[in-house]
Amino acid sequence: MGDGLRTIHVVTTDETLAASARAAALPLGGFEVIVRATLADLLASAPGHNDVVLLDGWLRNSNVYENCRRLSGKLRCRTFVVTEHENNMAESIARFCGATGVLKRPLVPSKLRDAFEALIAPPAALPTDARGQSNGAPTLPEQLLTDIAGKPDLNLVGALTDPETSLFNYAFLNYKLDEEFKRSKRFDQPLACVMLGFEGQVDEHVLRELAGIFLETSRDTDILGRFDESSFLFFLPNTTQEGAAIMARRVGEMATARGLSDLVGDRLVISCGIASTPHADVRRREDLFARTRKAFFEARHEGGGVIAAV
Repeated sequence: MGDGLRTIHVVTTDETLAASARAAALPLGGFEVIVRATLADLLASAPGHNDVVLLDGWLRNSNVYENCRRLSGKLRCRTFVVTEHENNMAESIARFCGATGVLKRPLVPSKLRDAFEALIAPPAALPTDARGQSNGAPTLPEQLLTDIAGKPDLNLVGALTDPETSLFNYAFLNYKLDEEFKRSKRFDQPLACVMLGFEGQVDEHVLRELAGIFLETSRDTDILGRFDESSFLFFLPNTTQEGAAIMARRVGEMATARGLSDLVGDRLVISCGIASTPHADVRRREDLFARTRKAFFEARHEGGGVIAAV
């Protein structure tokens, strides 16, 4: 902008929030507040790297954390979620989805000043990409979340991991299916989806043993999660269906070798279904999941083993 003003872009349809942002910016001097009704309006305005974006956490017909994810990599400026004071989970989830942080209602000059002065931490190093070749102990998803946050963040870990296995939980899997599918399409790279499970019930020791086997046979870039009580869902980026099948068979062999059993003492039989993209019948993320789940049920009906969708 030619007038030298720095801009606070407020994405909201709430005039109360817009008015409080204007009032909070006025004492600071050198700032203007522009209200954007939608994310599309914001992107069309092309904010500069010295600007700040405030996303209304109450924006109707829109999920604010999904908006954070959509903006990630598209804007060079700092992005904050504006939320209610009592929301203690917002900071962790907002940062995880790509935002700089959170501002609590009501907005005041000191909060806006801090937003402009906030420092962005350097990005974490990329994980290694060698499946099953780690030189140290396997990294649990809860540790990866701690690494992403840059410090121990119990709120984030608790919200996104399964307490019995320390693998990712269903909520995170749903988020990652969308993200990994879009990445696969955008960069024209294969993505394998694996559903793996067993019949009956097991104790926590067996669940932990299984989680360890999954980690031993995976790469740091693989997403490993617990789907329900007796099944797990994996997303393997840049992996073909054949590569996923090799991993799945190793899991079954290791479970057998360790003599894992269910609560009544029967040997644990692992069933696995695999699907992948690109594939002519996979146009949406739902197609990839449905094909994987169908193959999983076929494997379970056959009494175990690995079945890949055709």
